[in-house]
Amino acid sequence: MRRRIFQPEHEDFRAAVRRYLEAEIAPHYPEWERAGIIPREVFRDVGERGYLAPQVPEELGGAGVDDLRFNAILAEEIFRLGLTGFGSGVTVHNDVCLPYFLAYGDAEQQRRWLPGLVDGGLLAAIAMTEPGTGSDLAAIATSAVRDGDEYVVDGSKTFITNGINADLVIVAVRTDRADAHRGLSLLVVERGMPGFERGRNLEKVGIHSQDTAELFFDQVRVPVANRLGPEGAGFAQLTGNLAQERISIAVSAVAAARGALATTLEYTRDRRAFGGRIADLQSARFTLAEAAAEIEVNQSFVDSCLIALNAGELTAVDAAIAKLQATELQGRVADRCLQLHGGYGYMLEYPISRAWADARVSRIYGGANEIMKEIIGRDLVRSGR
Repeated sequence: MRRRIFQPEHEDFRAAVRRYLEAEIAPHYPEWERAGIIPREVFRDVGERGYLAPQVPEELGGAGVDDLRFNAILAEEIFRLGLTGFGSGVTVHNDVCLPYFLAYGDAEQQRRWLPGLVDGGLLAAIAMTEPGTGSDLAAIATSAVRDGDEYVVDGSKTFITNGINADLVIVAVRTDRADAHRGLSLLVVERGMPGFERGRNLEKVGIHSQDTAELFFDQVRVPVANRLGPEGAGFAQLTGNLAQERISIAVSAVAAARGALATTLEYTRDRRAFGGRIADLQSARFTLAEAAAEIEVNQSFVDSCLIALNAGELTAVDAAIAKLQATELQGRVADRCLQLHGGYGYMLEYPISRAWADARVSRIYGGANEIMKEIIGRDLVRSGR
């Protein structure tokens, strides 16, 4: 089915992104996977080509394009090619972190940070998860005690995407221990601040090239001028941006599933067994047909959510539905496609093995899928729809 949400300018952008990724990123990606990190200068190159922070106003160096379909196209092309580690870094910067700077940054903060976020001179990360808490934002314990014009930050974070490469880290801190929800605030911790240390680049099942790190804060003095929005507004700020984060994950998940199907179609057409091509076996065709059908159905819903997000109408429930369904789809498709590769699918030299390993975490980050079910279930009970 033809997707009707894009205009000619979107398709021109897609073609340019595809050429760039195939020429400049894909050839180096296996090396970055082995190294366990993407060189920092790569993001500078991405920014200089205009692919970072497009929503930033022109007077601050951006394209001034407030159309999230461009973000979606960038993500689709990256994840379709299986460049998951690279894509995770870019989408966290563009889709997860940038909205905080745009929505809650004051004029001085935006002048200070946005040009660098556009040209790649500054890479962003967000630090919510702690060793003792995952999806439960109200349990955040990292503290920030006001001392004149500074906060003194103590605590630790873990599983932080862009944790090694990031120059600016939006840190969720507790500024009031008396109120679990209204006691959270957001501070921007900058590279080089005394007491701010990065732990090891965590070894993961998949997405090896994406730097996922532990962060430690030992009496880090952060200027009050680095606070995003009012003190105590952090919980509402974090939950308010989750819908966009979850749609970004859903877009990427469907694109990754589509990429896994494409590489498997090619393999089954070439691979022969029992006197013919794998693709000519009915069991293989049924598996491929199921994957294709599920991808198309999920794509339609995600596209509808993307239009609603652009219009400012996307609900938390619909974002949760999209994230739940798309990431479950990604896992199913990757697993079935690996099975069609037989023993070769388990070999790291075949792209499907990386797609399978990379897919697993999508059901966990951005809010575990059990949280998505709880959001949807609560709404069902409340509304009766």
